[in-house]
Amino acid sequence: MTILNDLPNIDGEVIAEIDQKTLLQPEQTQHPVRILLLYGSLRQRSFSRLAVQEAERILKFYGAETKIFNPEGLPLPDATDDQHPKVQELRELAAWSEGMVWCSPERHGAMTGILKAQIDWLPLSIGAVRPTQGKTLAVMQVCGGSQSFNAVNQMRILGRWMRMFTIPNQSSIAKAWLEFDDNDRLKPSSFYDRVVDVMEELVKFTLLLRDRKEYLVDRYSERKESAEEFRKRIDQRAE
Repeated sequence: MTILNDLPNIDGEVIAEIDQKTLLQPEQTQHPVRILLLYGSLRQRSFSRLAVQEAERILKFYGAETKIFNPEGLPLPDATDDQHPKVQELRELAAWSEGMVWCSPERHGAMTGILKAQIDWLPLSIGAVRPTQGKTLAVMQVCGGSQSFNAVNQMRILGRWMRMFTIPNQSSIAKAWLEFDDNDRLKPSSFYDRVVDVMEELVKFTLLLRDRKEYLVDRYSERKESAEEFRKRIDQRAE
C-alpha cells in the first residue's frame, strides 16, 4: 500500500483508508480491487498519462492493485488481426481487471483516437466472455485550455455501450500544463482533490459491485434467447 509520504498533497488528518470490513461481506471475494488505467496520448510529456499515474498512487493508497497499459505500438482497429501482441496484452489486462480508469486529453472537442482505439480493441464479447460487462469505470480528462467536459461525456456514453458501471464522479483538469510541477506531480488544488474523490469512489463501487455483477447484468432478453436455443437443441435431438 502506498504510504502518505508518496501523496504529499493529501491532508493526512482528513483522508481515511476505506473500511473494507464494512463494505465486504464474509461471502465476498477478499483480494484487492484490480484496476486497469488507460490514457490517451503518446506525447513525451503526456498529461493524461501523468494524471493516470497520479490516480494510480491514490488507488494504491486505498489498497487497489493497479496496472497501466501503454498504448504505444497498439495498431489501429482492423489494421491487423487480434493476435497482435499489444492487442493480446490489452485484452488480458481487461480480463484481469474489475474496474477501469479512462483518461483522455480533449482534442477537437472529443476524446483522442488513441484512447478510442484501445476501447475499440475490446469488443462486447470474445466467444462466451464479455471483457467489460459489469466492470466499474471512472472517467477523467485533461484540458489544454479552460475546463471542459466533452471528453468525459463521450467516455460515459462509451462506458454505457460497453456495459460498464460508470461511477457518478469524474475529473476534468483545466489548463493541465499549469497543474503539474517539475517532477510531473499534480499540484495541490481542487483538481487534485477531485482526482482523490474519484479514485476513492471507484474503489468503493468496485468493492460493492464485483461479486454481484453477474446478477446485476442478467437480462430477460438474453435468458429468453438462451432458452430458445436450448429448446431448439432438444427438438433437434428428438427428430
